[in-house]
Amino acid sequence: MDTTSWIWVIVAVVVVVLIVLWLVTGRRRRAMELKRDESHREKAAEMRRKAGDIELDARENEARASRARADAEQAQVDAARLKQEAEQTADSARSLREDVAERTQKANALDPDMNQDGDARADATRTDANVHPDDATRTDATRAEELRRDADVNPEGDERTDATRSDATRAEELRRDRERTDRDRPLAT
Repeated sequence: MDTTSWIWVIVAVVVVVLIVLWLVTGRRRRAMELKRDESHREKAAEMRRKAGDIELDARENEARASRARADAEQAQVDAARLKQEAEQTADSARSLREDVAERTQKANALDPDMNQDGDARADATRTDANVHPDDATRTDATRAEELRRDADVNPEGDERTDATRSDATRAEELRRDRERTDRDRPLAT
């Protein structure tokens, strides 16, 4: 064979080898592209899952923040309500204290054994012919009880007069006021 035909055979072999190489590398390239596309799909799916998890976390955090805001607002409402109740209770207590002071002052004004400032009179414990000897040791409650009994039972059998009823009523009010005052007074420690 001559050189020209050898050249043509070599060129044909080279062309065939190039075609085979091109086909083989094309398949590899497609396989690599398929692998790369598959790995990209997996990465994209993983990224979507992570994004979904992050979205759930974000929504959960927003819900917690909303609950915290609602709890804070509820606490403010509760605090305002408690403050109002405390003010009302304090006003009520102040009113009761004023009422007690007023009643005590009235009772002291009515009681012949007490001065206007609430102190016991010096002459209240003395006894004379018209006063029973045990009167000095009797308590206000027993005096009030005796006044009430005296007002209810008149030795002459007469009906009670308005003055007697008024004295009995005052004595009873005095007894009640003293009981309230004793009950409200804090214990000494």
